[in-house]
Amino acid sequence: MSPTNLKKLLNSLTLPEKVGQLVQLSGEFFDTTQNIVTGPVQKLGLNPEMVPLVGSVLNVVGAEKTRKIQQAYLENSSHKIPLLFMADIVYGLKTVYPIPLGMGATWDPNLIRTAYQNTASEAYASGAHVSFAPMVDIVRDARWGRSLESTGEDPVLNASMAAAMVEGFQHNLGKDSGIAACVKHFAAYGAAESGREYNSVDMSEMKLFQDYLPPYKAAVDAGTEMVMTSFNTINGVPVTASSYLLHNVLREKWGFEGIIISDYAAVNELIAHGYSSNQSEAAKDAFVAGVDIDMQSSAYANNLDSIITDGQVDESKLNAAVLKVLQLKNKLGLFEDPYRGADKQVESNAILSSEKRELAREVSNKAMVLLKNEKNILPLDTSKKIALIGPYSDEQELLGLWAVHADRNETVTIADAFREVVPSDRLLVRKGTNITDDVEMLRGLGLSDDVISKNILTKKQAKMEFDSAIEIANKSDVVIFAAGEHTFESGEGGSKTNITLPENQKKLIKAIRKLGKKIILVTINGRPLVLTDIIDDVDAVIVAWFPGTEGGHAIADTILGKTNPSGRLSMTFPYSVGQLPIYYSRLTTGRPETKSTHSSRFTSRYIDSTNNPLFPFGFGLSYSQFNYTDMKLSGDVLHEGEKLTVSVVVSNQSDRDGIETVQMYIQDLFAKVVQPEKRLKSFKKVLVPARSEVTVSFDIDVEMLKYFDNQLHYNFDPGDFKVYVGHDSLHLAEARFVLRA
Repeated sequence: MSPTNLKKLLNSLTLPEKVGQLVQLSGEFFDTTQNIVTGPVQKLGLNPEMVPLVGSVLNVVGAEKTRKIQQAYLENSSHKIPLLFMADIVYGLKTVYPIPLGMGATWDPNLIRTAYQNTASEAYASGAHVSFAPMVDIVRDARWGRSLESTGEDPVLNASMAAAMVEGFQHNLGKDSGIAACVKHFAAYGAAESGREYNSVDMSEMKLFQDYLPPYKAAVDAGTEMVMTSFNTINGVPVTASSYLLHNVLREKWGFEGIIISDYAAVNELIAHGYSSNQSEAAKDAFVAGVDIDMQSSAYANNLDSIITDGQVDESKLNAAVLKVLQLKNKLGLFEDPYRGADKQVESNAILSSEKRELAREVSNKAMVLLKNEKNILPLDTSKKIALIGPYSDEQELLGLWAVHADRNETVTIADAFREVVPSDRLLVRKGTNITDDVEMLRGLGLSDDVISKNILTKKQAKMEFDSAIEIANKSDVVIFAAGEHTFESGEGGSKTNITLPENQKKLIKAIRKLGKKIILVTINGRPLVLTDIIDDVDAVIVAWFPGTEGGHAIADTILGKTNPSGRLSMTFPYSVGQLPIYYSRLTTGRPETKSTHSSRFTSRYIDSTNNPLFPFGFGLSYSQFNYTDMKLSGDVLHEGEKLTVSVVVSNQSDRDGIETVQMYIQDLFAKVVQPEKRLKSFKKVLVPARSEVTVSFDIDVEMLKYFDNQLHYNFDPGDFKVYVGHDSLHLAEARFVLRA
């Protein structure tokens, strides 16, 4: 439809019809098998006359379902404006990839771009138009359940992933495969106090702009069609009502012209925040701030027309918001084809294809992080007799909480994968224990007693499993222990204060250790774990995250050496939960632990724990042995408009080709605003062949040295800098240079 005709369509709409385009409801409102008036309409407090006018649907996916709803909707529509179908397609639709925290561990934006392109093709054929992803929040507190959805703690790494994900989703948008991205949660949701879900955020604007906003900005620059507001307040103002963030920053500073949508019921929740006194005020506050679409609340539906009629807000603002919605529908080609690629046969061929599974396996392989490999126990020799023990040994729940549209039955378990390559007489499999024994926690997460009983062994069953696991461990040469969190322990609403492995799992590991057996620990997790109390009981540790549909294959590939681990942590693993929030780019202090002239008591340290993490940001081992030597700077003075080049020789002193992630950090030694000990500025993944070396170079320019000061000026300070290059944020070579203005 031409822009002229689109505006004619807008002008032909009544006020309620315009408001309807700014309302999103879940699929139950379009279920013709139930009485919606006495069901979801009553529950939401919605005027039932608004349902036939709404502009978008939440979390309905599937060619047959979307076509049916679209057809029924259009038959009753006077203007024949198609619905937009939006869904939580966070890290895969049917073919599920590792959780985003695992994707971050690949440090490979190009690979992740392709993964999201594949996901978009499945979603396109299934009738989805918009994905509520990527989530690009910076996360530095592993207690937060939604660590799972983030790619990590660093603005540079997260920004590169954010852009790649948006570009992957929106590849060929409006043609034959792409879907619109909706970046979330704007802004700083990952900094919720105490790591507690939906909690408030309080930080300086300097920190907000320097550390937390860059990934959202990268997504906007990559062309994201939508942005979702976050649930939290920032400095006392709920983001859903923040004109400063939504208008001044997102619209004016960054030039975002797409749609802003609230998170689920967030407009109504302005009342619970104590910001708006009633629903009408909440609707006005959110709309004036810049929220175009109200997701799953009745605030806009019940109040926006009267707000316009009473003259509280000019109708031109309403028209501008509605036009944005119509423009996206037009860009997607919905006026010409309201079913836009939703085809049952095409869907059947598109989902879980062998090519998509192959890519999922590759991403899962590259997300694996090897944290420990004592005496090179890995890769494992298949001639050994292997006991595969643990609650995740033969479990299909490898997808994580937010793979909401996936079929768990399509998941390859760890045992399935090992059975393909290890002879049956050399592989013994036993669950050994529950994922968790904490029934009250599961109840608190909303699971029924019936569901819990299917997931929790009785005391008699638990003893039999434990004893049987000990028996097969005794018969084996080596034990692979598949441990981890329950699916419901991470993701939204999964905040925890205890982020160690469950006690029942640790009890079994320690019992096996007493047998003198070598143990390879594989963790299935949605956050960094505190492994301090178990790390010495195992010989190797592989962090597999929730690895996705092909997770079992990827774990077997890594353990048996079919692939060489190349994953690197994108989020710090703490030594103790009491260190949280913990991250590598901390500010320097006046009394640093190791360089202060004061006695050790009066320095910035804990008296009962190290300051250092158990495993730092950027860390990960390989079956290759990499060494860094001969770091060089092309000069020791940098002038504006010029560049310095830093180079390092990376050698592989093993007999196996390997991929190394070379990381460059910079420290501003003396600035008008105190700067972190180091900031990641660039990274490169390089293949280093066996018994050879490569030279890796990075350019340094003035742009890399800029920062936001406490007046939000973005500039640099002439003076002394350090550049670091190395394997991770702790193990680095360094050099100094001077910036001349």
